[in-house]
Amino acid sequence: MTTMQICALISTIIAAALLYWTGYRGGLVDGRYEGKEEGKNTERADNAKTINELKASLQFIRGDHQRLAQLCKQLKTSQTLSPDNHENLLAIAEKLKLAADTFRAVNSQCQATQALALRNKALSMAAQLEPAAQEDAA
Repeated sequence: MTTMQICALISTIIAAALLYWTGYRGGLVDGRYEGKEEGKNTERADNAKTINELKASLQFIRGDHQRLAQLCKQLKTSQTLSPDNHENLLAIAEKLKLAADTFRAVNSQCQATQALALRNKALSMAAQLEPAAQEDAA
């Protein structure tokens, strides 16, 4: 082999190596870029899925909250005792006192004691309703 051929062979090998290295680096850069983009797209898809699930959960919770608010309002209106209830309990207490006096007059102490106990319960219920009746009047 002549010197010229040896130089040409070395030049060809170096040119092939440079060409291979340039292609390798270009592919490496492109691969990294595509990998990053694919990762971002996957992350975006996962985030979108999570957001949609959270929105659906929020809608469910809002609907449940509205249903519970309506139920609470219905329960409050159905359990509200009026001033008439207070007056009725006071009247019942007076009638129970009269019944207790009547039972004492006929020597039925057991019935008189029961009537007085019921009277005390009616008065305590009326006392619990009294602040509510005063608040409603105010």
